[in-house]
Amino acid sequence: MSQTLSTASCFDSMACIKPPLDATSTILTPANAISFRRGQSSISFGKQEALFGCSKFVSLSLFRRQCGGRNVARFSPRAVAVKEKEVKSTSPATEEGGKGKKVMVVGGDGYCGWATALHLSNRGYQVAIVDSLVRRLFDQQLGIDSLTPIVSIQKRIKRWKQVSGKQLELFVGDVCDFDFLAEAFKSFEPEAVVHFGEQRSAPYSMIDRGRAVYTQHNNVIGTMNVLFAIKEFSPECHLVKLGTMGEYGTPNIDIEEGYITITHNGRTDKLPYPKQASSFYHLSKVHDSHNIAFTCKAWGLRATDLNQGVVYGVITPETAEHEELINRLDYDGVFGTALNRFCVQAAVGHPLTVYGKGGQTRGYLDIRDTVQCVEIAIANPANPGEFRVFNQFTELFSVNDLAKVVIKAGEKLGLEVRTINVPNPRVEAEEHYYNAKHTKLMELGLQPHFLSDALLDSLLNFAMRYSDRVDRVQIMPAVSWKKIGVKPRSSASAVEF
Repeated sequence: MSQTLSTASCFDSMACIKPPLDATSTILTPANAISFRRGQSSISFGKQEALFGCSKFVSLSLFRRQCGGRNVARFSPRAVAVKEKEVKSTSPATEEGGKGKKVMVVGGDGYCGWATALHLSNRGYQVAIVDSLVRRLFDQQLGIDSLTPIVSIQKRIKRWKQVSGKQLELFVGDVCDFDFLAEAFKSFEPEAVVHFGEQRSAPYSMIDRGRAVYTQHNNVIGTMNVLFAIKEFSPECHLVKLGTMGEYGTPNIDIEEGYITITHNGRTDKLPYPKQASSFYHLSKVHDSHNIAFTCKAWGLRATDLNQGVVYGVITPETAEHEELINRLDYDGVFGTALNRFCVQAAVGHPLTVYGKGGQTRGYLDIRDTVQCVEIAIANPANPGEFRVFNQFTELFSVNDLAKVVIKAGEKLGLEVRTINVPNPRVEAEEHYYNAKHTKLMELGLQPHFLSDALLDSLLNFAMRYSDRVDRVQIMPAVSWKKIGVKPRSSASAVEF
């Protein structure tokens, strides 16, 4: 019988490290230890079963390339069934609206992806997760970790089946490997694809040359592969792509939802809104948007680009069902977002780190609204040939605004919270005009969760609960936009700006 190699994603992820890491094992079985070697140094990951368990498909072609074709002919992808049972919930959010529609969530092991996969499953959609698990590898490479303890994706899926009776299918592999992605599409036959599967951190893309190149390659090529897979195998499929409000930058005019009507020299046209990306990560999102718009026009695909603001929060009704379903909460200088980071800092008595003057204003939304917006987009698909853009956020805050509300919430819990202004590691305007439109999702039925005292109390208490897991070394900003260089960096420790 052929053997599934869920270790392939680990090999694929290691490909971005220079010089390359070579596999020391020539025969891999579920009981073998996995190790990689660079010169005289090695990295060991223990038993592959404990790391990845059994997955449905793996990226075999990339595994072969990593191992130089040694002793891998006996292995091939195979399916692994997942059983389910039915459990009812009284939460209004669990009233089934999916009616069995098949949705593939690319990047379903990540912060937004995991919450979305559970929400859609709970709503009655048939959900498949596609993920290379590389986000977990980033933590190992940089010496950082989620504040919350995250179990393996296999344990997550098993626990979800136990508490909800819902089945999640799993495909472990890299969407940059088209052979793997094609097999996943042919097996699952999605009616909608939710694409979270990208390197999602601006600071990560600015650490060094290698990670800048990785971000652009992973994000742009991965999205192109998804587009080709839809065209080839599921042409009626609706793509719901997570974009970012960061594509727009901070222009001195109102930000429209994707398009702007311009009159120039007596002629008028509706054009894509100008893009002013501020990192290699944001630039990759701009490239994605252009590629998706082109394929909708050329091939008749249907796509919704969700230009999302900064997400905060950790709990959704589904992730609250069991500790093994808990979402990740990043607080470090590479992956931590502003409000989540501030709450963790307040919980451990660290000053809130305000970058520069603190006037940087952005759109924000609760993680519960992220999953709601995705479902709204799926339930109201774009037309064939249509590329539509929704600005996905609910409120505007400056960094100083966020610091003030966290200080106020902390005082109610008896916490002594203060702020410090640190040199801004980014190249950005610190005081600026910002007025972005965000009506389309509201018109389709979004019921937003606005930032409230109750939410802040919950988030602060959550951070206090896991405060013993905080690594204070990782709190300060670790990446400088101006000091990025070609020399690889092996950690996310703080740097001087």
